[in-house]
Amino acid sequence: MAYIPRLKEEYKSRVIAALTEEFGYKNVMQVPKLEKIVLSKGVGAAVSDKKLIDYAVEELTKITGQKAVPTISKKDVASFKLRKGMPIGAKVTLRGERMYEFLDRLITSSLPRVRDFGGIKSTGFDGRGNYNLGVLEQIIFPEIDIDKVNKISGMDITFVTSAQTDKEAKSLLAELGLPFKKN
Repeated sequence: MAYIPRLKEEYKSRVIAALTEEFGYKNVMQVPKLEKIVLSKGVGAAVSDKKLIDYAVEELTKITGQKAVPTISKKDVASFKLRKGMPIGAKVTLRGERMYEFLDRLITSSLPRVRDFGGIKSTGFDGRGNYNLGVLEQIIFPEIDIDKVNKISGMDITFVTSAQTDKEAKSLLAELGLPFKKN
């Protein structure tokens, strides 16, 4: 028997039924689902020090368990001393089993390690059913060894769903276990 992540199993068994009851979907295929999670990290200081990109790629690879790729600039910006084609960040896109595994680790072990954590803001929706979450310190992830970190930096986590509205997306993410703040 193949391994199935806990949250994927929970989505199939409980979340689909809960969302169908809440929004009155006629078909199982109408129920929104999590399509991908994108972690991205901008490294502005990489203009002067190229090694910072390697550190960022290495950290994202450790956190997600999937190889991260450096992102490159699309145009020249003279005030930032930035040339087209220079690496300025790192990103990784998670789908399928790894996506559910990462989400499970984020909810159960990483978010509770945030200092003064009272839930995540529900203002990060973009109007099309996607949610953006900013993490201020990469040391909340247990995969990162705090003694080997050369600079504390943050990252953006984007949850891309198939939901049509923000309300549907928020219900989906809340059912999957993301701890939203109570208004």
